[in-house]
Amino acid sequence: MFVVQDLDSIESVGNEFKNVFYDWANSIIENLPNFFMAVLCLLFFILTAKFAGKLLYKILLRTKAQESIRIISVKVLRVIVILIGFFIALGLLNLNKVLTTVLGAAGVISLAVGLALQGTLHNTFAGLILSFLPKIQIGDWIETNEHAGKVIDINLRSVVLQTADQNYVIIPNSKIVDTDFKNYSRTPRGKVTVSCGVGYESDLEFVEKITLDAIKKEFPQKEGEYLEFFYTGFGNSSIDYIIRFWSDVRDQKDVYSGTHRAVLAIKKAYNENNINIPFPIRTLDFGKNKFRSETIDIRTSESGN
Repeated sequence: MFVVQDLDSIESVGNEFKNVFYDWANSIIENLPNFFMAVLCLLFFILTAKFAGKLLYKILLRTKAQESIRIISVKVLRVIVILIGFFIALGLLNLNKVLTTVLGAAGVISLAVGLALQGTLHNTFAGLILSFLPKIQIGDWIETNEHAGKVIDINLRSVVLQTADQNYVIIPNSKIVDTDFKNYSRTPRGKVTVSCGVGYESDLEFVEKITLDAIKKEFPQKEGEYLEFFYTGFGNSSIDYIIRFWSDVRDQKDVYSGTHRAVLAIKKAYNENNINIPFPIRTLDFGKNKFRSETIDIRTSESGN
């Protein structure tokens, strides 16, 4: 008797399973056209995203937009197009409830990720700002955060500098956005400052003339540019001055090169006109000792500009 009941229960479970299976099969068959349409729709939007990305990149190549802007713009466009295709595919499958659930889950996940990755997101948005900021571009020579170098990459996380000693410095985007930076490359010409000093016996007006003539000869000034010469004070062994002049300056190397040429030109002019560039002299007096009665003077000299 128990065997008969067990057989009946097993048969009823089997019938229920068959009914569920038939329902699933009928549902799949009924929705099969929609499924193929959804797959084709998603493939179409993926191909469209690739094509749109290439087209946008070619358009941006004709503009002055830097490489980082082109790359970021293409990636954002592709993601937007693919997401549109994904949501349309869910609509074709009549999965409106699933779509609502996905959007709700995405909102919760986005909030959690945003709270957990505040620093990373800060750098990401700072990278977007830097990518569209015309004041700093790839190839520029900048000084920021106690580092100086050539900008070789701007991405969503950091700015990569190549320093004068050919090392790489990676600076988070947020540090550059939140602090000041100096860009040598935004202007083709800039001012170079050289400081020096002459002896107290010198004719200061003559020194000024000789110095200005030497710099004008070495660095011809363009229209609207001018030289600046100022005596800055009475030093320990010299009367000090600075001279400022315009030169082709697009990076730190150009500044060093201009300073180098100016020093050579000034020293040559001073040698030709017997103008003295003094250097400090220190005298040490040890006084008398028990072996000698005379004073011993030891003079040491050190050169300086």
